[in-house]
Amino acid sequence: MPSSSPISRRALLAGGAGATTAFSVLRFAPDALANTGPQSYTASWSSVDQHPPAPTWFQDAKFGIYYHWGAFSVPAFGNEWYPRNMYNSGSAENQHHIATYGNPSSWPYHNFVLGANDKSGNYVKFAPKLVSAGGKWDPNAWAQLFKNAGAKYAGPVAEHHDGYSMWNSQANEWNSVKTGPGLDLVSLHAQAIRAQGLKFMASLHHAYHFNGYYQYVPQQSTATLQKLYGQMGSSAENQLWYNKLQEVIDGYQPDLVWQDFSLNNVQESQRLAFLAHYYNQAVAWNKDVVATYKDGLDNLGEVYDFERGGPGGLLTPFWLTDDSISSSSWCYTVGIGYYTTQALLHALIDRVAKGGNMLLNIAPMADGTIPQGQRDILLGIGDHLSRFGEAVYATRAWTAYGEGPTKMGGGSFTTPIAGTAQDIRFTRSKDGTVLYATALGWPGSAMSIATLSASRIDLTSLTKVELLGSTAGTYISVAAPVQDGGGLHVTLPSSAPYSAQAYTLKLTFSGAIPTLRPAAAVTVCQDVNYAGASAGLALGGYTAAQLQSAGLATRSISSLRVGPGYQVVGYAGDNFTGTAWTFTADNADLRPGGNNDAIVSLQVTFNPAAYVRLTNVTDNLALDSGGNVPSGSNLKQWTWNSSPNLQWQIVDLGTGYYRLVNRTNGMVADSWGAANGQPAQQAPWNGGTNQQWQITDRGNGQYTIANRTTGLVLDGGGQVASGSVTKQWTWNGSSNLLWYVMAV
Repeated sequence: MPSSSPISRRALLAGGAGATTAFSVLRFAPDALANTGPQSYTASWSSVDQHPPAPTWFQDAKFGIYYHWGAFSVPAFGNEWYPRNMYNSGSAENQHHIATYGNPSSWPYHNFVLGANDKSGNYVKFAPKLVSAGGKWDPNAWAQLFKNAGAKYAGPVAEHHDGYSMWNSQANEWNSVKTGPGLDLVSLHAQAIRAQGLKFMASLHHAYHFNGYYQYVPQQSTATLQKLYGQMGSSAENQLWYNKLQEVIDGYQPDLVWQDFSLNNVQESQRLAFLAHYYNQAVAWNKDVVATYKDGLDNLGEVYDFERGGPGGLLTPFWLTDDSISSSSWCYTVGIGYYTTQALLHALIDRVAKGGNMLLNIAPMADGTIPQGQRDILLGIGDHLSRFGEAVYATRAWTAYGEGPTKMGGGSFTTPIAGTAQDIRFTRSKDGTVLYATALGWPGSAMSIATLSASRIDLTSLTKVELLGSTAGTYISVAAPVQDGGGLHVTLPSSAPYSAQAYTLKLTFSGAIPTLRPAAAVTVCQDVNYAGASAGLALGGYTAAQLQSAGLATRSISSLRVGPGYQVVGYAGDNFTGTAWTFTADNADLRPGGNNDAIVSLQVTFNPAAYVRLTNVTDNLALDSGGNVPSGSNLKQWTWNSSPNLQWQIVDLGTGYYRLVNRTNGMVADSWGAANGQPAQQAPWNGGTNQQWQITDRGNGQYTIANRTTGLVLDGGGQVASGSVTKQWTWNGSSNLLWYVMAV
C-alpha cells in the first residue's frame, strides 16, 4: 500500500489472504540495533515505520510489571471500570454506589478525587500518603519489590479510561497534583524505579476516555467537568489525547509507552504526531524506546500487544502480552482472587519461548498497600528467575517453541494455566550455541525430548548437557544422553535435587545449534525399537524407489512411529499393491505381526477415526462449525477450548481428496462459492466435489486445504477475532492460508 496511506492494524490484519499479514512463523533474525532509525522523524507512516520496534534491551528484558492504581481503586468494587459502570442504571456498580455513596447524580465520580463523605459519614478520597508523611505508600519499596520479582522494566498506569492524570499535567486540571494526593505520582514512580536500575514505562489508556467510556454520564454543565467526562467534542478531545502523551514523554522520558485499545478511533494525524514526537525525543535522549499498541498503529515501528494471552505457536516479529495477577479485576477490589504463581510463571516461560515478552499487572490498594497475596506471587516468580533466569533473560526463541500436552495461548484472553512435567519449552542463547529445554515440572529420573529425535536433528556437535542448579551459575552434571527415533533421553537424579516450579536442561554445542528438520507425520526405521537408518515421512504416498531415496532399502522397515492423528498403510507390493497393513500408533517391533521387513511401499494419510483441530497459522484460531447449526452455515474460527465444535475427522476418499467431518453436527466442510473471500460453509455429505478437499503438506507441519471444485484454499483472514468467518482464497504463500493439523 502507498506509504501515505494509514497503516492500521485493521488494514494489515483483517480481510482475505490478499492482504499482507503482519505475523508469520518465527525465523531467526538479527537483534534490533540501537539507533538504526533515522535521526529525525516526520508525522507520516513512511517515516515512523523506519523506527526499530523492539530494541535489544526490550528483547532481553522478557518481564515487566505495571499496576492499575488510581481513583478507581477507592471503591474497591467491581473492577477498574467502576467510573463507567456506576452510572449504568441497574448495574452492580450502580447499585453499590447508590447504597454506599448516593445517587451518581448527586455523588459523582469526581468526588473520589475531590473528597466527600459517604453515607456512613466516612471521608472518601484518593489520597495515598508517602510513608515519610505518615502514610502507607512507599514507592521505593514498590520498586525494590519489582526488582526482587525479576522485572526488568516497570511503571504505572499514568492515566486510565477515567481521564484522571497521575502527573502534574498542564493540559488536564484533573490530575494528582491539583487534586487527590497532591503528589506527582508518575515522577515519584519514575525516580524509584530507575533507582533500582530498571527501565521506566508508562501506560496510557485514554484513547477510550472520549470514545465511549463515559457513555452513561449525563451532559455536564461546566467546561472542566466536560473535560473529565469526555464531552468536549472530537477536535478538542483528540488534541488533549496528544497533549497528555507529550507531557508524559517530555516530562518523564519513558523507555516504553504502552497504550490500550481504541487508538484506531483517534485521528490519524494525532497518532502520527505522537509517534514522531516520541521517536524524535528518543533520538535527542540517545535512548532506544518502545511503543506498543492493540490497534491503530502497526508493527513496522511498534510492538503488538496481546491482552491476557499470546499466540499458540511461534510468532514474529517480537510481541508483548499484558496479563493481570487476577482474573477478576485489574485494580484492587475487596475479595480479589489471584492466579497461582505456577500458572503465571509457566505462562511467562511459554511466552518467552514463542518469541514474546510479558507485562504483568498488579492491583495495589488505594492507600498504597500491595496485598501480601500479590507480593507472594511476585516474589515466587522472582525466586525462579533469580535462580534460573539464564534460560529466560537475553535468550531468543528457537525454531520450535516446545512440546507437550498442555496448549497455552492461541490469541487474546486465553487464561494462564500451569503446565506439566511433560511440557517442555525451548529458548536459545543469542549467539545460537546453547539450547535450553525447560520442563514445567519435575520429569522424574528420565526426561525425554521428542523434538530432538534422530530424524529431526543431528546432535553430534553436542558437547555438554547439564541441569541448571538451584542457584544461578551452578550446574548438575548428567550422564551422556541417548538419542534415537523417539527423541533425546536424559537420565536425571532419582528425585528432584531441589524444589522449583520448572527445571531446565542446558545443551551446549561446539558451534551453532544444528538445524531442526520439520516434524514428520511418520518416522520409519530400519531396525526394531526405532533404531538404525530412519526417514521422516510427510503426508503422501511412497513407492519403493521413493523409500530407497529416503535411505531405506526395499523390505527393510522394522519399526515405525506414527504421529497423533495420522496412519500408515504399508503394502507388500510396490505402487501400493498386495497385502496391506494399517498402523495408527507407534510400533517398536513389526516382527510379531509378521510384517517385519515386508513393507515395499506405503501411504501416510490422516487417521479417519481420529479427531483433530485445524489451527490457522496466522491467528492460531481453530476451525469452528458453530455447533448444531443449519445446513449452509458459515464456518468460523474460535479460540481452542476442546469443544467438539472445533474437532474434525479427516476422511480419505481414496482419490487424493478428503472430506472434513465435524464432530458436533456431522456435517462436512463445503465450498459453496468460487470467489476470493467467499465464506466456507458446511452441509450434510452428498459426495459432491464441492465437499472434497485436497490437503497439501507445505512443510514445517503446515498444510493448505484446497477445495476440489473451486481450487481455493481455506483462509483464516489474518489476525482476526475469535468468531470470525473462515473464507476461501487463491493460494499465494500467505500464512493466512496455512493450517496446523493437531490431534485432539
